[in-house]
Amino acid sequence: MISKVFENWVLKFVSLAFAVVLWFFVMGESRMEVTYVAPLEYENLSNDLMIANEVPTSASIRISGPRALQVNISPNDISLGIDLKGLSAGVTSFKRLEESLNIPSGLKITRISPSYVDVKLERIRDRDVPVRVVLTGEPAPGFIVKSFKTITEKVAVSGAESELKGVSEVVTEGIDLTHVQESFSQAVAISYIGNYTDLKETKTVEVQVVLQPDPDYAPPLPAEETPETETEAASAERKETK
Repeated sequence: MISKVFENWVLKFVSLAFAVVLWFFVMGESRMEVTYVAPLEYENLSNDLMIANEVPTSASIRISGPRALQVNISPNDISLGIDLKGLSAGVTSFKRLEESLNIPSGLKITRISPSYVDVKLERIRDRDVPVRVVLTGEPAPGFIVKSFKTITEKVAVSGAESELKGVSEVVTEGIDLTHVQESFSQAVAISYIGNYTDLKETKTVEVQVVLQPDPDYAPPLPAEETPETETEAASAERKETK
């Protein structure tokens, strides 16, 4: 029995080895498609320019090829670079994004979404604009607002040149005056949200609010007793006397 097992053992070993090699060959040659999500990186942008449109931050990439090569790809190693070096203000369309991908020979990119990217570049500009104070609520009865002002009259807004042309002022967050009876000064945040512009440095301003007595204010008169109230009081007094 045992002798039959070891009979022609060389031939059996060669057959086993051939079967293993054939299995690896078949597995390696079997093709598969894998979809990766790769970050889109915008590189070498000039310091005096900025991207002034909505651009994708990632791309879906479908890669086809032998399984043996696919398993060697790490999703962390895949990224798409868009080179903005030397570009001036305007819109540039980037196509054939797959050319910036470095993948092993034998693999093929079958699909990229988006297939192209339009990048709008604009010059970065600064502009000083006035700050408008926003007051809410009413002071305590008998008081009115005499004046209010910001210590810093203007602040700088920075960003895309085209959007900056439409920025004429910024406003503060609301300052609540409800029941306030005296003048005060406080730091208030500036409320500003731009698409491609932002406050350059100053985020808050100091606001001074001055109150004064209202010259037209007439305090309410004490409530007068009604006849019914007088009668009830007199009746109660008579009962106590009895």
